[in-house]
Amino acid sequence: MCFICQIKTSSTDTGPSALPVSAPRWQARRAFLLASGATAAGSALAQVNVGSSSGLRKLVPAETLEVSARQQYAQVLAGAKAQGALAPDDHPQLKRLRGVAQKLIPHTAPWNQRSLDWKWQVNLIGSKQINAWCMPGGKIAFYTGILNQLKLNDDEVAMIMGHEMAHALREHARERLAKTQATSFGLSIASQLLGLGSLGDTAASLGTQLLTLKYSRDDETESDLVGLEIAARGGYRPEASVSLWQKMQAASGNGSPNFLSTHPSGKNRIQDLQANLPKVQHLYEQARRG
Repeated sequence: MCFICQIKTSSTDTGPSALPVSAPRWQARRAFLLASGATAAGSALAQVNVGSSSGLRKLVPAETLEVSARQQYAQVLAGAKAQGALAPDDHPQLKRLRGVAQKLIPHTAPWNQRSLDWKWQVNLIGSKQINAWCMPGGKIAFYTGILNQLKLNDDEVAMIMGHEMAHALREHARERLAKTQATSFGLSIASQLLGLGSLGDTAASLGTQLLTLKYSRDDETESDLVGLEIAARGGYRPEASVSLWQKMQAASGNGSPNFLSTHPSGKNRIQDLQANLPKVQHLYEQARRG
């Protein structure tokens, strides 16, 4: 899964790594209400055009996948902690990441109503890997390698985080797993959509695949554009989306970063972002004016 995926009890989400999002929660709810009538395919206020979300995602229950994501996230953090690689809450880079997240989270709800109930978390893992990701349910991890080796500024960090949030908001993992399992088991997609069957029993065992999923080109384009808009609404320079991918391409010359293994660069990626910069520039300017 790209660098940048819910048990009903909250015991695993009330520790120090859980983001204190209660303060901006009203902003998220207000944003969603303003977008009433919109679907998860995109906000009625959206400036970028990403079309409708695939109905295939319905084959995998969102709740079940979020449970698996939460469990795997906890395992990743536990492993990093055992190795002394999990950044403490007072780590400067982790505080920086959480500060960026606080500015982006209030703008996620119009893209997916479920995110209003997500317990967002951001953590930093010490590793030379150029990588970061967001699991379903708002579980985010960055690796120190992507911050240090690419020398990312806050605007570029916001573009990465927005992109990864967008994968979760657009439920790309849910859709990808549904397609894979429906094909593997020879299930009739039509019958599944009609409620004659369910992949719910298998979804719980699919969580281990979340960090290795490879998204389609369309998924990547959607996440680029949705992430661009979320970051612009959060007050981060849209042009940073271009400089980020220029840095990513340069880094690929020294061996393919982990990030690129699940987020192929594509020769048209930067051009697509450049074409959409004018659509979100006013959102950035409005955010900066407060």
